[in-house]
Amino acid sequence: MFDITILTDHRYINPPKIDWYVQQVLDEDCLLQEELEKKGLKVCRKDWADKDFQWEKTQYAIFRTTWDYFERFEEFFSWIEKTKHKTKFINSIDIINWNIDKYYLEELERKGVNIAPSIFIKKGDTKTLRQLFIETQWKEAVIKPTISGAARHTYRVNQNNITEYEEVFQNIVKEESMIFQQFLKNIIKQGEISLVLIGGKYTHAVKKIAKNGDFRVQDDHGGRVEEYIANEIEILFAEKAIKESPFSPIYARVDIVYDNNNQPSLSELELIEPELWFRNNIQAARELANEIKKQFF
Repeated sequence: MFDITILTDHRYINPPKIDWYVQQVLDEDCLLQEELEKKGLKVCRKDWADKDFQWEKTQYAIFRTTWDYFERFEEFFSWIEKTKHKTKFINSIDIINWNIDKYYLEELERKGVNIAPSIFIKKGDTKTLRQLFIETQWKEAVIKPTISGAARHTYRVNQNNITEYEEVFQNIVKEESMIFQQFLKNIIKQGEISLVLIGGKYTHAVKKIAKNGDFRVQDDHGGRVEEYIANEIEILFAEKAIKESPFSPIYARVDIVYDNNNQPSLSELELIEPELWFRNNIQAARELANEIKKQFF
């Protein structure tokens, strides 16, 4: 019987080749496992889709590096539905269900959390990109599914390339709900700031910067990550975003981009499987282990 299982995906269980990217994934999981074990907890690490593991043999399962589920949504949701009766999830199943669809941004905006100007488009809507640009009078926008990750189906569109992306947009919206969001110039000029919060309190931050010619800041799209010291305004903004959510997540990442009025705006509130950069701040892994021991054991 295990106290807690760290959830990863199949690529990071006995990987045949370890490059810099795989190594940092392994390091992140290892740092948390070590801190949990220091608390006297019995810990293992498993692929979330492992068909041989008996999930009732672990009290809790914590989502950490389950980064293949973006391409396996149906399988992932099915697994969650079956497994939630066998173990308890960290963060909780209620948090997962709320956070997995970016419609939560609309909810937080109603509670006073600034987000980029956005239009949420339901699956099956027949509105065109041209109509959306006419309606908003924006010069540039980003389109992306409301359920996504790792910049899947995320495109930068403008008046000049509407024709190029119209068919792409129409094909996606037939199957998925989408966001049409004003493009924020500061994603290129300043990057995206990611603040890590454990138990609702700020621990550390990084800044993610896109490679030249791109706007996607993820390192798997060529972006780079720098250590960053968040200022008081950014910390208060991140803590407000957590406070206004309907839950109290044990871990969270708040992604901020300064909007076109140079005000902090919430890009994403990552509560399921965010990268937390423990390798930049081992104390944060220690604090997460403390919170887990305090709240659940």
